[in-house]
Amino acid sequence: MMYLLGVLVIALGIAVSIALHEIGHLIPAKKFGVKTTQYMVGFGPTVWSMRRGETEYGVKAVPLGGYVRMIGMFPPRPGDGGLLRRSSSNPFHQMIEQAREDSLDEVEPGDEDRVFYRLAVWKRLVIMSGGPLMNLVIAAVLVTLLLTVHGVGALTPTVSHVAACANADVANDDCAGQDPSPALAAGLEEGDTIIAVDGQPVSSWAETTYAIQSSGERATFLVERDGQRKSLTADLVLRERPLVNADGTPRLDADGQQVWGEAGFLGASPTFVYQPQPISAVPGFVGDMFTQTARVVFTLPQRMVDVAQAAFGSEERDANGPMSVVGVGRVAGDVAEGGLGVVTNSLADRMWILLSLVASLNMALFVFNLVPLLPLDGGHIAGALWEGLKKGWARLRGLPTPGPVDTAAALPLAYAVAIGLLGMTALLVYADIVDPIRLG
Repeated sequence: MMYLLGVLVIALGIAVSIALHEIGHLIPAKKFGVKTTQYMVGFGPTVWSMRRGETEYGVKAVPLGGYVRMIGMFPPRPGDGGLLRRSSSNPFHQMIEQAREDSLDEVEPGDEDRVFYRLAVWKRLVIMSGGPLMNLVIAAVLVTLLLTVHGVGALTPTVSHVAACANADVANDDCAGQDPSPALAAGLEEGDTIIAVDGQPVSSWAETTYAIQSSGERATFLVERDGQRKSLTADLVLRERPLVNADGTPRLDADGQQVWGEAGFLGASPTFVYQPQPISAVPGFVGDMFTQTARVVFTLPQRMVDVAQAAFGSEERDANGPMSVVGVGRVAGDVAEGGLGVVTNSLADRMWILLSLVASLNMALFVFNLVPLLPLDGGHIAGALWEGLKKGWARLRGLPTPGPVDTAAALPLAYAVAIGLLGMTALLVYADIVDPIRLG
């Protein structure tokens, strides 16, 4: 039941995100007078629709996308005065001319000034960027709520568990024939807050771990217990362990591999809490999300090769790699069930994690839709920018103003991109079934 709840929450989040994305196109289009005949969420057969004024609003059977139909997306062929000729036997030319004809067939008498291609460049940029910007706003709002209301998970230097013996597994209390753990021998107790190690103040578990790592065989801990401060000395057990930096990140060598070394073992576990952040932390967090998402999008061809090798070979899936809606649904279901390393069993905390997934999906929609290729929004944005540059250059040189950029000429490439996206989706769905990403 909880697994299904997680899947439903993420499905609803995706559907709402798509609907708002299309509203980001619809509102400015209507504001600028473009005739919009349809607003649809999904693809395939129409499940439900209603007409308000000149626009049909509806939901289709496959809610994995959407569109706003605006008349006159493609201009007439340059030099034809709006007349169409389809005498060419070239299939690509026929495809382009058919698209022009279909676009102009939507223009009824009186609609000549309400076509998309006649708008000023800046208005077309506003309309086509409205969808991706809506996804950015959704991501930013959800991140703001996540950071300021719920908080970010952190390990604090308050002790939640003291190992009974010097096992490598802190939670293992089978101590037959073994010495007590350094923490237990030193008198450390659950609820103690470590505030200094060897005289060095610490405020996080990352700082505590780094200080213990640097202490050698013995460390002195200043702890706070029931409002009182106590000094405890622990004889640490030296073991080969992965080393960390002062900020808690893994220490890596020149090749990017984890560095191992001899470090002290204490035998105490930190306390996990969610710490609300100031609103000033939001821009940096959103910026990091954008950077990480853009890195995935820009390296997508290589990442798809890695996905194929994992799906059809013995390679492991990259936990930071792309996944389909099937994979996202599986992750959401596992989170709702309490899997994937979710530290808390609180249903509220799991719902917050699901909202963070929705925020990540919206950031992915924002970045991916800005790729300057049709049929993505970025392709229309690139066409408008190119037209703006041409007109600006013509004004500077005193030349006649050029006509609209012939975006219809890019349709063969747009169809190729669409086929590529379908193939990529099919591969990701297959990989998410046979070799899903395991988080946590």
